[in-house]
Amino acid sequence: MEMITEPASKISMRTLARASFFSNLTKQQLELIDSICHVQQFPASGQIYRLGEYAQYLYVLVEGTVRFSLTLGNRHAPAGEIIGCGEVFGWAALIENAQRRIAGAACITPCVSVAIDGNELLELMEENNSIGYQIMKQLSMLITGNMTACVAG
Repeated sequence: MEMITEPASKISMRTLARASFFSNLTKQQLELIDSICHVQQFPASGQIYRLGEYAQYLYVLVEGTVRFSLTLGNRHAPAGEIIGCGEVFGWAALIENAQRRIAGAACITPCVSVAIDGNELLELMEENNSIGYQIMKQLSMLITGNMTACVAG
């Protein structure tokens, strides 16, 4: 993986603007979210998070490929969903009072992600209801899609 030379804020702002999860937000709203972001790098085969861990961050993948493995009761996504650039994962960070991972996320290739602190984003969503509403709509679709994929096996 090549070394990141751009400022983290430039990477995170560009990533947020391109991610469909944040597509209904204005530039000003994205700038507010950008202020609570930082960039993280992970090696190939690196674990981003494991089942049961505290869910601190919501992630947007900038570079690389991640395997997302969801567990629901005794059901596991058979091979795990593959997360690509611009996709959001780690949504448990936005489930207030229940911020434990119900899945694992591991790097297939070296990865770069934008990490958004879940508690800070929840505070921002509370302060700015327009941001909160748009993110909750997207979060609802993301969770429904993940659960449907897991149940379908």
